[in-house]
Amino acid sequence: MNGTLTDVLGIEVGHYTDAAHRTGCTVVLTRAGAIGGVDVRGGAPGTRETDLLKPGTSADLTHAIALSGGSAYGLATAAGVMRYLEEQGIGHRVGNFIVPIVPAAILFDLGGSDGVRPGEDEGYRAAAAASTDTVAQGSVGAGTGATVGKALGRALAMKGGIGSASIDLGDGAVIAALAAVNAIGGVVDPTTGAVIAGPRGEDGRPRDSVQIYASAGYGRTRQPAAVEPLSSTTIGVVATSVRLDRAQANRLASVAQDGVALAVRPAHLLHDGDTLFALSTLAVDAPDEVQRLYALAPTVVASAIVAAVRNATGTPEHPSASDVGTGGA
Repeated sequence: MNGTLTDVLGIEVGHYTDAAHRTGCTVVLTRAGAIGGVDVRGGAPGTRETDLLKPGTSADLTHAIALSGGSAYGLATAAGVMRYLEEQGIGHRVGNFIVPIVPAAILFDLGGSDGVRPGEDEGYRAAAAASTDTVAQGSVGAGTGATVGKALGRALAMKGGIGSASIDLGDGAVIAALAAVNAIGGVVDPTTGAVIAGPRGEDGRPRDSVQIYASAGYGRTRQPAAVEPLSSTTIGVVATSVRLDRAQANRLASVAQDGVALAVRPAHLLHDGDTLFALSTLAVDAPDEVQRLYALAPTVVASAIVAAVRNATGTPEHPSASDVGTGGA
């Protein structure tokens, strides 16, 4: 166990990072295929192939999930992942053809990317880099340009990132999560209630976003200039080695969104595109564990979100949690 998504048997993770332009993408590979599910909760999602993950659809297995910066342009990374998988002979076979199933979701990081965004080649490179190694966290991959805590505008936000966590259930059963955190809301450690990252006050330390929204006159005097439309999201994957069917995988994605609400406050806003995918690699037959998966999914997702912020590297414009002294365990 390494404490990240690759603890799930059958999962590989690869990043492409463009530190100079503060953008990137992350690919979760399931070479043997996995049962997938999805839950889209935010008001401004950017997604691809999510309908294929609904119960009753014909493509049984998912072969990768692409998570990317670049706003809607970043959905092009999935084409690169498909190209890589096709070269590897991995995908849904239709006659003599191979069609990899690669759902995708994106986050908005264009504010720091100077117009550069990940595309097909970057998706290919992230897929080619995928391995079972411990997942790199912080300002890498899809989390490279992520920021959080935008209730007072992007200028007072803090650095987001990508993080991961896992829980060993025993006998090969594992549940794990990966989250790229670019939220409007701030990030709270749900075990302590401490604000780790959020809109910065005059002292440079993060403030509670919910209190800011609740302040008198916020909607009339601050909100119109504070939050740009379509500018934020938390996207990620919750995965398990336990065998699930399509309906169970979709339920897992749904309850996992509670983890976003635990750690990102407030979450699922009009300008967030919060989307979580679920994957079951079918490695372990343990039907008695399904209820425990549902119970623990919010916890492992919240832990991944906290890890994303604690591992982030600050920039001159957007300090990290460690820069302001809130990043300690």
